[in-house]
Amino acid sequence: MPELISIIIPAYNAEPWIKETIESALSQTWSNKEVIVIDDGSSDKTLQIAKGYESKSLKVIAQENGGANVARNKALEFAQGDYIQWLDADDLLAPDKIERQMLEMKKLANPRVLLTSSWARFYYRHTKARFVPDNLWQDLEPKEWLITKFSEHVWMNPATWLVSRKLAEMAGPWDERLVRDQDGEYISKVVSKSEGIKFVPESKAYYRQCNQSSLSRQLSDKSVESIFLSKSLAIGYLRSLEDSERTRQACLAHLHGILGYVSPEQTAVLQKAAALAHELGGELSFPAPGWKYSIIAQVVGLRRAKAVHRAMAMAKMSVFRKLDMWLESAL
Repeated sequence: MPELISIIIPAYNAEPWIKETIESALSQTWSNKEVIVIDDGSSDKTLQIAKGYESKSLKVIAQENGGANVARNKALEFAQGDYIQWLDADDLLAPDKIERQMLEMKKLANPRVLLTSSWARFYYRHTKARFVPDNLWQDLEPKEWLITKFSEHVWMNPATWLVSRKLAEMAGPWDERLVRDQDGEYISKVVSKSEGIKFVPESKAYYRQCNQSSLSRQLSDKSVESIFLSKSLAIGYLRSLEDSERTRQACLAHLHGILGYVSPEQTAVLQKAAALAHELGGELSFPAPGWKYSIIAQVVGLRRAKAVHRAMAMAKMSVFRKLDMWLESAL
C-alpha cells in the first residue's frame, strides 16, 4: 500500500474559502490520504461547512480558539500519515500536487529530505495565478536554502511543503508562543533538521492573496515580539548549521525584516533586536521611507503611518479580489 498522506487544514473564520480548500485536498490523485480539518473556535459557518464533508477519510475537530499553531499541533496528534501536507484554510493544491512529490520521494528514498513545489498567488480565480520563480525554486542544501531565504527575503507558502513523519518529529511542534510569522520559524526549523530540499517544479500550490484577516499585520507589542522571536529562532537554526561571516550576514538581513513592522517607540523589542544585531557583527538601521510614506508619518506619526499603509494595501487587495470575482461571472 502506498504511504498515507495526512493533509492538515487549520481553520479560523474561513467560511468564504474553506469549501474550495477542502475540495482541493479531497481531489488529490494520491489515493491513500486522510484530511484533518481543525476548527479553531470560528464564529462563522466554517465548522458547519467542514462537518458537511466529514467521512471516513476526512475528520473534523473543533477546539476553543487557541491560535493557528495550537490548532496545527492538535491536528498533528490525530494524524496517522507517513507524510504531512500543511494546508491553510484559504489556499489550494493542484490535484496532482502530492502525487508528483511522492513520485520524487520514491526515487530519493530518504525521509529526511524536505519536498517543496512551485506556487503562485491568486485573488479569486486560481486558474489565473501567475507563477514567479525565485532562488528557492531549486534543489538546495539546508544551509543554502536558509541563506537564500534570509538574504533575498523570499519564502515559500506552507502549502508547497511535504514533510515526512520522521522529519516532522525531528523538528518538533509548531511554536505556540508565536502569533505572527509562525510558518517562517517552523520551516526554518524543519529545513535545519533535513538532509536537503528537493524542489518538484511540476507540483503546484496556490496562495490566496486576498484573505484580509491574514494580510492585516497588527502593530501591537505582542505581534512585534512574536516576529522578533520567530526571526531570532530562525537565525539560531541557521547558525546551528554554520556560524560564519557569510551566515551571520544572511542572519542580519533576516533580522532587518523586523523594521517593516516595529515602530521607534517600541523600544523593548528594538533593544533586543539591536543586541542580536551586535552579536551578529552589525547594527540595525531604519530604511529611508518613500516620499508618500514620509508625508503620512509627519502628519500622524510613524506607527499610525504603518497602520494606514497596511490598511491601504488591504483595500487594494479587496478591490483586486472583487474585480477577479466579477471577471469570472462576466466571462
